[in-house]
Amino acid sequence: MMKNFKNMKQRSIQFIKTAFFLVGILSFLYACSPTMSTKEEKSPNFILVLADDQGWNGTSVKMMQDEPGSKSDYFETPNLELLAEKGMRFSDAYASAPVCAPSRYSIQYGKTPARLSLIRVGMNTDHINHEGFVSIPKALKKINSQYIAAHFGKWGMGSEPSVFGYDVSDGATKNKDGNFDNDKSQWKNVFKKDPKNIFSLTDRAIEFIVSSKKEKKPFFLQISHYAAHSNVESKEKSYERFNKKPKGAQQKDQGFAAMTYDLDVGLGVLLKKIEELGIEDDTYIIYMSDNGSVPNIPGAKKYDRSYNYPLSRGKWDAFEGGVRVPLIIAGPGIKKGSESRTPISGSDLLPTIIDLAGNKKIKLTEIDGGSFASVLLNRDNKPIKRQVEGIFFHVPYKNGIALKRPHSAVRQGDYKLIKFQDDKSILLFNLAKDKKEKLNLANKKTEKAKELEKILDNYLVEVHAPKWQDGITWKNTPLKEINSNY
Repeated sequence: MMKNFKNMKQRSIQFIKTAFFLVGILSFLYACSPTMSTKEEKSPNFILVLADDQGWNGTSVKMMQDEPGSKSDYFETPNLELLAEKGMRFSDAYASAPVCAPSRYSIQYGKTPARLSLIRVGMNTDHINHEGFVSIPKALKKINSQYIAAHFGKWGMGSEPSVFGYDVSDGATKNKDGNFDNDKSQWKNVFKKDPKNIFSLTDRAIEFIVSSKKEKKPFFLQISHYAAHSNVESKEKSYERFNKKPKGAQQKDQGFAAMTYDLDVGLGVLLKKIEELGIEDDTYIIYMSDNGSVPNIPGAKKYDRSYNYPLSRGKWDAFEGGVRVPLIIAGPGIKKGSESRTPISGSDLLPTIIDLAGNKKIKLTEIDGGSFASVLLNRDNKPIKRQVEGIFFHVPYKNGIALKRPHSAVRQGDYKLIKFQDDKSILLFNLAKDKKEKLNLANKKTEKAKELEKILDNYLVEVHAPKWQDGITWKNTPLKEINSNY
């Protein structure tokens, strides 16, 4: 009997040990399983606010701490200042093109206008694989099928927003939907209750955010403002705000100051709502412009000391004034009030958003952008990994407004090389020391000039970039009918 008792005791002990072991294994598996986690990871929200024609120094945020000229000496954007205090500003951020449509395409697809063969406004887009290319909304939906996407405001691209993966939108809107007249009347200030549709766009955006929160779905929202593109519109009260304020040495147009202020007020309404809804800690807010400011706004000293000074030239050209733009990003994990001098391009947004959304599986091919998520999250100081050797710009046409010379450019590190197609001449600048692009180093830094010229030439050939030729018309003619590529 004692023997039976001992056997029963031993079996009980063994059973208990086995049970504890199994519980331990199950607990480990439960903790490690992404589908069985005790705390389900939330996919972050993304809001991209895209201003139109707002230059690097077109706000009251000092984009480069030790450069006084990197903020406006007249305009006021207090809400953008608050956003900068909550996040990171980029001193060396670039639009992918000095005009709107190519720049906007680059943001969506992570590809340069040169690779897309889409280099100017109004160009035929039949050759672009709108359905097949991975866009920001499509990428996010691959990461989490619950993502919903909306686009409000200026579209300015071929195809419909729905083809890019947007669930809600204003459709294929253009400049005219934001009240644009291509004549001298565009410079005359007009008073409106809803100038440039700033506040109706903001209201629609908020409705979408509230709806998304109610449905408990993560979202991507792009608000593409018509401001600060002409026509010049503002609220009368905003205009009066600048009645007695002394004009700046660079920015001095009262109407533009008022329109810029109204744009900022709209941003403030949006930021306040995000705070009220309690989603700040789950939301990345990205503020950027599609290209540099028009340099020759009435009253400006054109290109010598234009609205973009101390940067050279402006919209329509690949010089700094045409492509360097304000970029501010706030959100979870981003150090408040920080500044990065890492060169960033609009084509970098797609891979960065993918990384911030937490996915490492989506493989992007034939893109020019690289993720700068590690910069945002202060993980390391390593250079951005791109599939190409720099940030490229391609303006291969004779613009009747600006430079009137087809040209391309590449930035790598501190150096930027510009090459003209008409006579193959080059300019080389060290932007860390010469933001004004005044000192051509091509004859002094010959090896660096040769290196960057080779990189630029090879890239244009690799992507079969469009090439200027006399008599060429890209506006309505399908690209396949034009034999003009590198």
